[in-house]
Amino acid sequence: MNKLTTSAIVLSRINFGESDKIITAITPDNGNLKLMARGVRKIKSKLAGGIELFSVSSISFIKGRGDISTLVSTRLQTHFHNIATDVDRTMIGYDILKHLSSTTKESSDHDHYRLLLQALTYLNDKDIDSLLIKCWFMARLTQLEGHSPNIEKPAGKKSFELDKSYQYDYQESTFSENSKGDFDANHIKTLKLLMHESPQRIHIIKGVHETLPLLDKILTQQIRFTT
Repeated sequence: MNKLTTSAIVLSRINFGESDKIITAITPDNGNLKLMARGVRKIKSKLAGGIELFSVSSISFIKGRGDISTLVSTRLQTHFHNIATDVDRTMIGYDILKHLSSTTKESSDHDHYRLLLQALTYLNDKDIDSLLIKCWFMARLTQLEGHSPNIEKPAGKKSFELDKSYQYDYQESTFSENSKGDFDANHIKTLKLLMHESPQRIHIIKGVHETLPLLDKILTQQIRFTT
């Protein structure tokens, strides 16, 4: 049996039997893993410290014949402790893990792992709006999956206009001009920032935060539509 060692971020944990858990984790070099953590719910378990949510751990595991490998050892490397001290950040953290898990059910790569690591690092910074980080993460995730909203121009037009309203087509991933639409040029501007700038830079730009609730809705639905 070959023991493999890698860094991992836990996406979910499910109780199994009397004292075990089945762990789903994303890694930079082994994709997504399902791991059986035997006895981890026992008080003296040496595995427990390395399977916390919102953490990066070094794990060793033995590949199984089926879909589930066996977790052998864990060592906590980084714990993003600020996330769990704030209810809103915790709930957004759960949303981020859920979105990544549903998107990478079939496969994941180093870019997915790196995106999640960046998102958790930003979310751990209490000075940055947590909803901004969620929207940033989802915008980057749609880019990775090739389903990001078209922010270059609306359907049938050469460019977005400041005095026009737009609606969004999830199937086509495009905006179209509509006098009753919920979106305007400010939403498009923020979307562009989300796809090209870091949360630290976006956070200080005026007008961004007012656009986030609607962008949260559109990006969440876009991810659900394409997974």
